[in-house]
Amino acid sequence: MARDERRDICDLFMEVGPDAPTLCGTWTTRDLAAHLVVRESRPDAAVGILIRPLARHTESVQASIAARPWSHLVASVRTGPPVYSPFRLPGVQGLANLFEYVIHHEDVRRAQPQWQPRDLSAAEQAVIWGRLAKAARLLARSSPVGVVLRRSDTGESAVATSGMPAVTLTGEPLELLLRLYGGRAVILDVEGPDDAVQRFESASFGV
Repeated sequence: MARDERRDICDLFMEVGPDAPTLCGTWTTRDLAAHLVVRESRPDAAVGILIRPLARHTESVQASIAARPWSHLVASVRTGPPVYSPFRLPGVQGLANLFEYVIHHEDVRRAQPQWQPRDLSAAEQAVIWGRLAKAARLLARSSPVGVVLRRSDTGESAVATSGMPAVTLTGEPLELLLRLYGGRAVILDVEGPDDAVQRFESASFGV
């Protein structure tokens, strides 16, 4: 599924072009593509994605990569990490890239006018749910209220954060994933006491 998402976001990059908006702040599609290349091919710069004091180096490297011709830049994303990258180790791409590419694919899709949710297969939603149920406590750790995730397609549920009062998020696994990563362009229901819902909606989420 991670490979499919890589292919699909590259196809979408070529469709919308290098200057299309995304849901990643002020980034255009060119900026996002450069980020994906830095993450997989420049470990010296990738650390700055998470470690703020090193962010200036990351930004410099990313800007240099973003200046490449658009077709070459997208081709770099499409071909994946170079042979020396840790992402080439067996199994790493599937573990490390599923959420990265699913979320960024939606960051491009949902920034376009009149976007519609994708009709993912039951198997694809199950893959997302399996990973999300394990990562939910990390993603929701900053929530000021308890959070329960409920699949709208199967009724399965998982506790992201225990505590009272609590809210219940009901939606398809993809929508739940996007919301716990801080996304707002999602289709789901948030139920619970009014004060708990307000506190949840004002909180920040994601890694």
